[in-house]
Amino acid sequence: MYFDKDLDHILTKESWELVNHKLLGKMLSEFMYEDMITPEIIQEQEYHSLFELRVSAKKTYQFRATTRLFDSFDVDWKTIRLFSDGKEEKVGAIAFLLDIQPLIGMAAETTAHLIKEINQTLIADAHLLSNRVSSDDLVEEDYARLEGYMTGHPWITYNKGRIGFGYDDYLDFAPEHQNEVKLSWIGVSREISSFQSVKDLTFDELINAELSDDDLQKFKELLLAKRLDPTNFLFMPVHEWQWKNVLIQNFAEEIANQTIVPLGESSDSYLPQQSIRTFVNQSHRDKHHVKLPMSILNTLVYRGLPTERTLIAPQITEFIKGIYENDSFLKEECNVILPGEIASINVDHPFYQRLEHAPYQYKEMLGVIFRESIYTYLEEGEQAITLAALLYEDHDGKAYIQSMIEKSGISTQEWITQFFDVTMKPLLHYLYQYGTVFSPHGQNTILVLKEYKPCRLAVKDFVDDVNISDQPFEELSKLSHELKMVLRSEPPEGLTQFIFTGLFICHLRYLTNILEHNEMMREDEFWKILAETIHAYQARFSHLEERFKLFDFFQPAFTKLCLNRNRMVQEGYSSGDDRPHASEFGKVNNALSYYKGVTK
Repeated sequence: MYFDKDLDHILTKESWELVNHKLLGKMLSEFMYEDMITPEIIQEQEYHSLFELRVSAKKTYQFRATTRLFDSFDVDWKTIRLFSDGKEEKVGAIAFLLDIQPLIGMAAETTAHLIKEINQTLIADAHLLSNRVSSDDLVEEDYARLEGYMTGHPWITYNKGRIGFGYDDYLDFAPEHQNEVKLSWIGVSREISSFQSVKDLTFDELINAELSDDDLQKFKELLLAKRLDPTNFLFMPVHEWQWKNVLIQNFAEEIANQTIVPLGESSDSYLPQQSIRTFVNQSHRDKHHVKLPMSILNTLVYRGLPTERTLIAPQITEFIKGIYENDSFLKEECNVILPGEIASINVDHPFYQRLEHAPYQYKEMLGVIFRESIYTYLEEGEQAITLAALLYEDHDGKAYIQSMIEKSGISTQEWITQFFDVTMKPLLHYLYQYGTVFSPHGQNTILVLKEYKPCRLAVKDFVDDVNISDQPFEELSKLSHELKMVLRSEPPEGLTQFIFTGLFICHLRYLTNILEHNEMMREDEFWKILAETIHAYQARFSHLEERFKLFDFFQPAFTKLCLNRNRMVQEGYSSGDDRPHASEFGKVNNALSYYKGVTK
């Protein structure tokens, strides 16, 4: 029987109970934050409270939790207990989901699909238990390898659902298994495809740098053997899973007509990153990172490449880098790194593209984006890590950030102060000076360290996550109509939310939990340092005062954006013609408002 030996040591009673307890703690924390459940405090103590959630007349959950700033809750998963008719029963994440289904009004169809996603998340969590690498060792790990140790989205509870993967696919392609893969390549007729690039980069220049001479010769000979002219084709990589499960089935006519021709694997090895669809070249680190569509549903969306954004990716790169090149603060003082999406290939489906209101995933099946390698930007002695790494804790409970600060030789306060100085200045400058914002969550935002200390920032993934202001800013007046049609244009609070929710809520509030647990820093001190950093920027660029009011990080409350609620009670698993976005529900009290007048 397939995988029986693997499952014997991965899916044990002990491991299953452990991952269920941990996930249940996360579910309680996040569902409370998103106001889907409202447990009552039945006992208050100095540092935490005992909560009780009654899910029926006979059944209650009890647990200890600490209230945090930003209306958050830090649940101690070890204290969760379930009582039914006064007797204690074993807890489980999926059983809890069924218990709260009638309370939150979740449809049976949604619940059934979510059970599948949570089961697959739990299986992945069980696999991750076998990782015994310490945080002390992990601080020395390479950028691409480090990604394989991450545990998924910190906020979304079904964060490794990966609907579409079988267990064999999971073992082969999930980033936590760190399997190097060879990319498959196809030749695509120029009649059905398009190539886009930054200025002065041709397709031949790109592909000659990306493929070896032997690979190129092999691919050309395969086309010639079919009596096809190689100059009439673009060469592009595809993911093996996508080829087997999506492309053959949906592009059968093109394969039959030889406008799509399978060419086999290239010789380089690649490592999948946390997003699953982005690959770092391990044979030649300076070669491009490759982003490929994978029509699997993970977290909120199918992981394809939207046609309109694939087509315009190089133009967005030129826009973002153009700002950098003409701004001495960003270029010389911040020395921010912007790994550009410098080329793309897109292939539309001939029928889905013509179908009005077709579900969005059918228009994202075949394309590729080539992004500059982060390694080409690193200077001597520099190390790159995604912000996601700062949330890692090893199996002995030691935090990655604790090991990093210990190695740096400076205090936690000094390290966090440097961290905010490095990360916030360029993000604020793009927002205030240019009305342009990234979505700086844990995967997109890269911290560059030197001697284990924060020294500069890198931001990636422009094509999906660059957004602009809807205000009539002169800095945006020269944007092409084509760019304005694709980039999301947001009102002031909406634009501010990309940093407030994308960074503060989606990442930093979890970091404060880790710092509190390890007695490294109190959360109020942490947010005070952030406030001081924002005030310091504003004092330096005081001529932007009106924009500080527009994009106000110190306002008392923001609209609360919800990620779990979106799937569970709002959109379910329906597929519209646009990707789902975070749900809006109520307000979140802004802890930074306490520091509105605080300066260094």
